Amino acid sequence: MVLSVSIYPGLWSIGVQLCSVFTGSYVHGHHSVVLINSPNAQAAKDIGRAIMERRLAASVNILSRTSTMYYWKGEIQDASEVLMLVKTKTSRIQQVTDYVRSLHPYANPEVLSFLVEDGSPPYMKWMDEAIPDD
Repeated sequence: MVLSVSIYPGLWSIGVQLCSVFTGSYVHGHHSVVLINSPNAQAAKDIGRAIMERRLAASVNILSRTSTMYYWKGEIQDASEVLMLVKTKTSRIQQVTDYVRSLHPYANPEVLSFLVEDGSPPYMKWMDEAIPDD
């Protein structure tokens, strides 16, 4: 049981690649986009670089300052933040989330993931090559 669970991510990745080769289509949900908020551009760059250095993502986009409103401790807060879009394999979401939480300056950082339903096969292939198998 333990052995099968430990080799599952690698087998899944091979299965996805074979399916893509034979069908020429993308396997839905193999990749995800993660949204992460940050208090400023430097924190976003530091977090993004740390994610990339650990090879947890194929790329990170850092979007310019956004206006955000949220509830915190029962009150509406209004702030400026920087948003990151992290492109990764769905199998890496938990690692990305845990790593971001370990180094993020917020007590409760936003880390939300969305499955990629479809995309350019060459881009998806590049993502697979950029992110090592688990």
